[in-house]
Amino acid sequence: MDMTLTAVFEEVPESDGGGYVAYTEELPGAISEGDTLDEARDNLRDAIELILGANRELTGKRSPGKRVTREKIKVSVA
Repeated sequence: MDMTLTAVFEEVPESDGGGYVAYTEELPGAISEGDTLDEARDNLRDAIELILGANRELTGKRSPGKRVTREKIKVSVA
């Protein structure tokens, strides 16, 4: 499954160590950093994958013995 999120990259001043802080607007908790923009981008992608995987695992453990329906949902965001 592919998902498109908005990644935000904030440059950190050299006086504070330099590099970039990266996060997504749509997925709270998906935060990372890197010395370069490319590294921050790759690290953010890894953070997103980890969060989504952990959430999927947790939701499966919350409903043992219960009938659960899962379906795709599409939303439009302005």
